Amino acid sequence: MTGDITPPHEERIDPREGAVDAARVDELLDSLSVTPDGEASPTPSDPGSGAPPSPFSDAAPGAAPDAAPGSGEQVGQLEAELAALRGENESLKSQYMRIAADFDNFRKRQSRDKEDQRLHITCTTLTEILPVVDNFDRARQQLNPQSEEAQSLHRSYQNLYKQLVDVFKQLGVSPMRVEGEPFDPSLHEAVLREPSEEHPEDVVIEELQRGYHLDGRVLRHALVKVSMGPGPAGGARAPEASAPPSEGSSD
Repeated sequence: MTGDITPPHEERIDPREGAVDAARVDELLDSLSVTPDGEASPTPSDPGSGAPPSPFSDAAPGAAPDAAPGSGEQVGQLEAELAALRGENESLKSQYMRIAADFDNFRKRQSRDKEDQRLHITCTTLTEILPVVDNFDRARQQLNPQSEEAQSLHRSYQNLYKQLVDVFKQLGVSPMRVEGEPFDPSLHEAVLREPSEEHPEDVVIEELQRGYHLDGRVLRHALVKVSMGPGPAGGARAPEASAPPSEGSSD
């Protein structure tokens, strides 16, 4: 006897009830992502998962992400620091320029003071030696050696005088020429004044002590005699006194 024979203790199963939809399974697997713990979690694209959407989900492919919220504050802070550094640089540069100018002025002042001190020492030393030169000059003018021995002695001290004058020239000392020059208080010191028919008033007519220059400065003033100009033309007659009234005149 043919036909489907089913054991009495088993139930008959419909094959359509145990069938699985393969397309539905693939869809569910794609909607899930596996976490490191091995648990499935819904992807952000799943609208029913409740997770916040990704900020890059709607962005176009290849687009750069937006700047972080604190990047603007950081840029502002860097710009402020740059401005502060620039201001500090300008301040230091200005300070350096002032220090350089002060040092240059100090160097010039030191050089000028050193030169003034050198001239002061030189003038003081030469002023002490000038009387010796005056004595040599007076002796040369007054002595008139006649004998051979006197002339030999005269030549000896004249050589010493010449050496002393040469040293003065090397140091920048030069004598003044004052006779016939107008009287100048900055160069001359008037000792005498006398009338003169040959020279006008306030003209040096005689040098009593020689004056000297040192590099254009007055080392010693010259002692001079100054003209007062021509004297009176002649002795003026005294005015005649009026005669006194005679006594005993009648009224």
